[in-house]
Amino acid sequence: MLRAVPRALRLPRPWRPFQARGCASDGAAGSPEIQVRALAGPDEGISEILMNRPRARNALGNVLVSQLLDALARLQEERQVRVLIFRSGVKGVFCAGADLKEREQMSEAEVGVFVQRLRGLMDKIASSAVMGLIETTRGLLPGAGGTQRLPRCLGVALAKELIFTGRRLNGEQAHSLGLVNHAVAQNEEGDAAYHRARDLAREILPQVDIASGMAIEGICYAQNIPTRDRLEGMAAFREKRPPRFVGE
Repeated sequence: MLRAVPRALRLPRPWRPFQARGCASDGAAGSPEIQVRALAGPDEGISEILMNRPRARNALGNVLVSQLLDALARLQEERQVRVLIFRSGVKGVFCAGADLKEREQMSEAEVGVFVQRLRGLMDKIASSAVMGLIETTRGLLPGAGGTQRLPRCLGVALAKELIFTGRRLNGEQAHSLGLVNHAVAQNEEGDAAYHRARDLAREILPQVDIASGMAIEGICYAQNIPTRDRLEGMAAFREKRPPRFVGE
C-alpha cells in the first residue's frame, strides 16, 4: 500500500538543470533533458534525477546520455547524497531505450564512441540489463552491455530467447523473471512506481551513512594492500599489459 507524501515534503528543493557541454539537443532550445533535486526534511540524503525528454519518450540520445553522465559525476562529489532515485518526467514511460532515429544519422565511428559512453552510463546506474532488453528490436543487438548482463541475471537460455525474439515484457512479467524487484499497481496520477521507489529510499536512508561506509571501505582496502594481486595490477598498468592475477 502506498503512503501519502507528508505535507512537509511537498515542496522539496527545486529541480536543478544539468546542461551537457558540447552537445546539441534535438528538443527545445536550451531545454535540459536532465534535472536533479535533493529532498529535504526527513528525506535529506535522498536525491532524484528526473529524465524529461517527452518528444522522444526519454530515449537515450547524445544529450540525454551526456547530461546523465554529468549529473552522476557531480552527485558523486556531493557527500550528503546517500540514496539516488531515477524517475521520469514523461507520463506513462520511463525510458524508451536507445534513440535509434538519432543513431541512424551517426557515422560508424560516432556510433562506436556513443555505444562506449552508453555502456559506461549503464554500469553507473546499474539498470542496463533491463534497458538493454528494451533496446532490442528485430535486426538489432543490445549493444550497451545487454548481451553480457542479461545472461548473468536470467541465465543463458532465457537471455538468448529474449534477445533473439526482441520480446517486450510488461512490469509483472519482468518482476516474475527477476529483472525488477517490485511491480506495483498504477494509481490515477501515474506515479505509483515513483512512490514505491521513494518508500524504498526512505527505508534504505537510515541504513547508509558516509562515515560508516568510508570505514568499511578502509577495512576492505587494508585487506587488499598486502596482496600479490594488488602489486600485479599496478605493475600491469605501468607496463601496459593484461594483469596475471593468482588470487593471492
